[in-house]
Amino acid sequence: MKKLGLSVYQGRDWRKETGKRLYPYRKKRKYELGRFPTYTRLGEERIVTIRAKGENVKVRVYRTLYANVYDPETGQTKKVKILAVVKNPADRNLDRMKVITKGTIIETEAGTAKVTSRPGQDGTVNAVLIQQSN
Repeated sequence: MKKLGLSVYQGRDWRKETGKRLYPYRKKRKYELGRFPTYTRLGEERIVTIRAKGENVKVRVYRTLYANVYDPETGQTKKVKILAVVKNPADRNLDRMKVITKGTIIETEAGTAKVTSRPGQDGTVNAVLIQQSN
């Protein structure tokens, strides 16, 4: 997705509901800056590190091929390949675009799993196995 140099401003609007112009009493601040959504999908691994407030770091996964899948029966976690995105219950548009978010059902080599991490914030795809592959 091309960004075109636009920024996401999350401060107050400069117009009233009637259309009257509101005059700024100060400039825009950096903490009012938002960002575009990550939209994590399947593909060649692409990870970006973003500086957050307070010297914190957010690691964003834009593309990934693997997930850390936890098997509750054996108590083991394995790094397995993601085969397909089955369903995204968060939003039907994200489901159509095959975006991986928290709660997404994915098909892996180990079986069907539910994503428990937030790939756009955590920098990894963690999942819990809900159905073993035969």
